[in-house]
Amino acid sequence: MISTKDAPKTLQDLETLLKNDNKVKVAVDGVLRGKFMSKEKFLSAASSDGFGFCSVIFGWDIHDTVYSRELLISNKANGYRDILASIDLSTYRRIPWENNVPFFLVSFLDPDTKEPLVVDPRGILKITSDRAAVSHRSCYAGVEYEYFNFKETPLSLAEKKFQNLTPLTPGMHGYSLLRTQLNNEYFHSIFDEASKFGVDIEGHHTETGPGVLETALAYTNALRMADNAILFKFLTKSIGMRHGVLPTFMAKPWGNLPGCSGHTHVSLRDDSGKNIFAVSEAELSTGRPGAANDDVKFLSEEAEHFLAGILDGIADGIQPQLVPTINGYKRLVGGEAFWAPNAITYGYDSRAASIRIISPPSVPSAATRLEVRVPGADMNPYFTISAIFLLGLRGIEKKLKLSTPPMNKLTADDKKNGTIKMLPTSLEAATERMMRPESIARENSMFGDVFVEHFGGTREHEVKVWNEAVTNWEVERYIELA
Repeated sequence: MISTKDAPKTLQDLETLLKNDNKVKVAVDGVLRGKFMSKEKFLSAASSDGFGFCSVIFGWDIHDTVYSRELLISNKANGYRDILASIDLSTYRRIPWENNVPFFLVSFLDPDTKEPLVVDPRGILKITSDRAAVSHRSCYAGVEYEYFNFKETPLSLAEKKFQNLTPLTPGMHGYSLLRTQLNNEYFHSIFDEASKFGVDIEGHHTETGPGVLETALAYTNALRMADNAILFKFLTKSIGMRHGVLPTFMAKPWGNLPGCSGHTHVSLRDDSGKNIFAVSEAELSTGRPGAANDDVKFLSEEAEHFLAGILDGIADGIQPQLVPTINGYKRLVGGEAFWAPNAITYGYDSRAASIRIISPPSVPSAATRLEVRVPGADMNPYFTISAIFLLGLRGIEKKLKLSTPPMNKLTADDKKNGTIKMLPTSLEAATERMMRPESIARENSMFGDVFVEHFGGTREHEVKVWNEAVTNWEVERYIELA
């Protein structure tokens, strides 16, 4: 984990940092929840194993509805008991739009064993990073978010019943220098406040679609990246409220417009910081001998195994970690028109593929990486990044080989003849594959049974709520003519 600037290393450092404060804000989970704590209570928790936090946050959905079936961590039988919230001092920052109040993220531990909870978003990514570290590898990642913005508030959303929302700007204007002038203060505040908040941005611009922006977060250590990604959503929504703007990271708000992606870039580094995915200097001129094909000839052999690992398991048990919502699959179904992948494919610098290979000659060797283009902006970055690295490390361990040709060698008939394997097209289908006894997700070197049973239960709940809903489309289509 790469610490934030000025993060305290000792309890004395912490006390010095907070000497002029009377309260601290802490946050937890993949959909940020949190609270203020008095400085005295916070310091007491920081000097011990942590503080008690109600486990119900693992027992209800994003609208605070208890899950349809009892899950292991939080349930009636255990009285929705407290679990241990451990303060991560390395995440220290101040919230610039909240009077610079100090802020920390926490991770959850089992109160009996003091071990990380595997179902905790930060916990599973820590476990993943630790597994990589055993073989002297470090996980690095970057996330790009696309998101619609509306001239709305939570109150106006409710009053309009979520219909006929007003986009921040009209028309389709990707990379426009003019459209941002209409909302300059909001547009600049996202970048500037993110910098103050310790969430570094690499690129920030308009994207195709009415009121759509895209922001690429600066590449860093995987756990720091996931923290930055979830905090970016928080800061963007917070800043939006101050400007009468409501940003949404919903994957597919409109059926006839491009969806919102959460493209995730990954690579591994060794103990010296060298990119393990890069080929050697000697291989830069002609490519690596023994590469499966020309698309991967500027990837190291280890990176090729990593890629094969993702392709081997992306549809077999980990897709709910990449696409966790009902709506997310609307972005993928028929998504070719909008560069949203719905098949298990890869290719050099291919934005049409599920996995885009970014390597020489288009980038310096040190920047070699894989871009996983399946996730939408509604992903949980901790689960998504964990899933990608767990699959990739599995591919390295098993020395998996690429079993299909790259994107540019495929034909239109390959979907019909089975050469191209398709991704599940609904959360229900993806969850069923994850829950199978033989799914890759259940392997001990992957997420394991405890995680699958818990997370699978939460996704089954989401499907149940959806199946019970009657949508506007159904009413409009059937109420008169059925």
